[in-house]
Amino acid sequence: MAKEKSADKEQRKKEKKASKEKRSETEGIHKSKKDKKEKKAAAVAEDIGATTKLLNAVEEEKPGSVVIKEDGELQVKIKSVPLLGALVPFAKPLADEKAGKKVLKSVKKAAKSKALKRGVKEVVKALRKSPTAVSGDLPFAIVVIAADISPMDVISHIPVLCEDHSVPYIFVTSRTELGAASSTKRPTSVTMINKEMGGKKKDAEREVEEEDWGNVYSDLVKVVARASKDGVQGVPEADQTFYNDDEIS
Repeated sequence: MAKEKSADKEQRKKEKKASKEKRSETEGIHKSKKDKKEKKAAAVAEDIGATTKLLNAVEEEKPGSVVIKEDGELQVKIKSVPLLGALVPFAKPLADEKAGKKVLKSVKKAAKSKALKRGVKEVVKALRKSPTAVSGDLPFAIVVIAADISPMDVISHIPVLCEDHSVPYIFVTSRTELGAASSTKRPTSVTMINKEMGGKKKDAEREVEEEDWGNVYSDLVKVVARASKDGVQGVPEADQTFYNDDEIS
């Protein structure tokens, strides 16, 4: 009887020891997995943080550029040309690289001359208040639209409004570049360049500025005309004598 009790006691000790070893082994596995997860999460967080800093730095230096991770290591690769998104299918006329630079330069000068309206709401409001017929040699405004807008419904109605009110329009490839040219830090979907400068001050300096702006605006009208294959968008055929290719330098 005593031997049986001793054997049972010994058996319980062995079972207890085995259970303890098994539990210790299981805890070790869990701990190892937990450590790996924590290390991985920390590495990802560090990677994201570094990438974000680089992206912000690059965006400030050249909006639209990108940072790329190669061969599993974080390496900076700045594109000389901004990365473009998908363009809306109705982006016609679309400025090519050369014309696009001229258009954006004109937008920048328009912002400086207070002859610029920005954003869908402001441009649509101005279009609806504008006359529906062309008066004079030049249109009273030109609309510049970014073609990389999503969803496209945001701007799809603007070309129709421009045509209804005889306002020439042209698309550029980047809303980021259009926003930068418009003297704003945010991407811009559409701008309206007015023929007349803003402000009411009249002096000799103002007259010189108006003359300079008039020349810039005339050149812009020609650029928009050349970008359009079938005449100038929004200008009736009878009024297109000014935009004849023979007259566009």
